[in-house]
Amino acid sequence: MEEIVAHTGEPDVEDEAEGIMRRPDVMVIAMADMDVPGSFDPRALVAAIEVVSRSNPDNDRVTKMRDYPLMGIAVYAIFDPRAGDGAVLTDIHSTPDGPRYATRKDFVYGEDVTIGDWTISTENLPRYASKAEDGASE
Repeated sequence: MEEIVAHTGEPDVEDEAEGIMRRPDVMVIAMADMDVPGSFDPRALVAAIEVVSRSNPDNDRVTKMRDYPLMGIAVYAIFDPRAGDGAVLTDIHSTPDGPRYATRKDFVYGEDVTIGDWTISTENLPRYASKAEDGASE
C-alpha cells in the first residue's frame, strides 16, 4: 500500500504545458510521487489544501479555483479563517471557459469535512481575529 503524506513547503507544483506554477499550503501526495527532480506534477496530487490569507483572499478563492482544475488537481479544499467556513471542490469537467470543478461541498467550522478518503474535524481550527477583537479601528 502506498504511503500518502500531507506535505508543506517546497517544491512547487508546476504544469509546464499551461505555464502555471503554484505552491499549495498543503499538498496531499504519495511519497513515491515526491521522488522526482524539480517541481511536483499537479496530476499526482491527491488534494491541494489552501488556507485563505487575510491579505489576499482572491488568490485562493478566485485565482487558484481557476488554475487548479486547469492543472488537473482533482481535489481542492479551501479553509477560510476569516469567515470560519470553506469548501471542498471536486469533479473537474470541461466548460467553455476551461476546466472547472463541478462539485462544491461547503462547510462551516465545527463540522467534519471529507477531503478525498479522509474526514477531519474543523471544530478547533483557529480563526483570524476580527478588527474589533485585535484592537484595530474599522
